Amino acid sequence: MTQKDITFVADFLTEHFNEAPELYNRKGKYFNVERVGQYLKDEDDDLVSPPNTEGNQWFNFLKDSTHLKESPLLFPYYPEKSLHFVKRQMEGVIDQCLQKPADVIGKSVHQAVCMSLYKVSQSEDSTPQLFKLPFLWNDKTSNLHYVLFTMLENSISKIHILRRHTDTSRSVSNGILAVEFGNFLNNSINESSDSRCYSCLDAHFYDDETVTVVLKESVQQEGKERVLAQLPLS
Repeated sequence: MTQKDITFVADFLTEHFNEAPELYNRKGKYFNVERVGQYLKDEDDDLVSPPNTEGNQWFNFLKDSTHLKESPLLFPYYPEKSLHFVKRQMEGVIDQCLQKPADVIGKSVHQAVCMSLYKVSQSEDSTPQLFKLPFLWNDKTSNLHYVLFTMLENSISKIHILRRHTDTSRSVSNGILAVEFGNFLNNSINESSDSRCYSCLDAHFYDDETVTVVLKESVQQEGKERVLAQLPLS
């Protein structure tokens, strides 16, 4: 160790571990603790060496502001407490704020419609994943909800579009439909229907009137073609 290192350690011990007579009546606390570590203790006791807030610009600003001094929007400051104590206080306030909306929203949610998409055998040990790519879109102009999804297994070349009115008491035509891509990209009617068959890798709404899909050529070979297509809802 260099002399500079020894001086640094000696200064640290001198600053933080001087005898503190005012702490003699506190159990096990006869010396000042290191000032950072005291903030991290998970206990409700007051800090051994609370910070000196004199000259702090934020506290002076609050003290001089008649509007902010008693504002319920500002989280109270506990200069004598550790960060663990403040964290628990803040979590309690946040939980209290979220409880009422959770109760109100929870009571307002109800089932509007039930559709059977597929059935699986009861004898199967694990249910296969048949539902994929659920993507939600809200058309605020027409007050419509959309859900895009694909069904694996037998309908890999189809994308399903579910449409519901935001007013659950109203219905819309063609509430659910499927778009099949198949071999629609074939250059001529002479091409084999099996040679250029496409399945959907992903699908999102581009805007209220357009759906963007990523298609993959279904043939089992290297260099499968990928197609980015935009389809009008109409």
